[in-house]
Parts: sequence; structure tokens; C-alpha cells
Amino acid sequence: MKIPRSARISGEYQKAISEVISGALKNKCPDLTALISVTKADVSSDLKNATVFVSVYAKTPEESLRQFEIVKSHAGFIRHELSHMMEMRTVPELRFLPDNSMAYGDRIDLILKQIHREND
Repeated sequence: MKIPRSARISGEYQKAISEVISGALKNKCPDLTALISVTKADVSSDLKNATVFVSVYAKTPEESLRQFEIVKSHAGFIRHELSHMMEMRTVPELRFLPDNSMAYGDRIDLILKQIHREND
């Protein structure tokens, strides 16, 4: 079974964006100190737009938000770096969104533990 082209490209962009953030962007912005993980990249079928989901792990929620804003504000720089890395005719416009799935999972886990304690 073949994997659709856009899914393969999305996976490649996810890896490449992660490399750019952990390498070139951290070198450019010394303020970027949090652990940043690209959890998903969704490239449109026409390859003109990409939605990138990012998890930021910092000491406080405020710091996580500040670190996310740094990444988001450097979308043009990340796109420029991708143009050197990827062998594509065009590099999609990048739109960064926070990935809150870990926090959501932690919340669900806490609720389940509370239910379990109540039933004991």
C-alpha cells in the first residue's frame, strides 16, 4: 500500500523543521531555551501551506507561551532555512500552532486517577 505524497512530504518537513529549530534558530536566538518538539506537520496537497504543531516544554506556562511566540515570529527564517535543506521547487508558507495534546493527556490522566481514588 502506497503512502500519499503529501503524507510523505509532511513527515519530511516535520523532521526538517525540528532540525532548523534545534540548530539554526537556537543559534540565532539565544533566548530560545525551552525544549521544543515538532509533533506534526501537515502540508496541503498543493504544497503551498503547512500547519506545524509544536510542543514547548518550559518551567512555567508563561515561559512556554513566550518561547512559542519566538518560534512563531521566526516562521520566515525557518522557511528560508528549509529552502536550503529541502529539494523542493517551493517551500510552503508555515503556520505554527501550539500542540496541547500532552497537557490534555495529563488532565485526562488526573481525572481518571481522581475517579479511581473515589471508587476505592
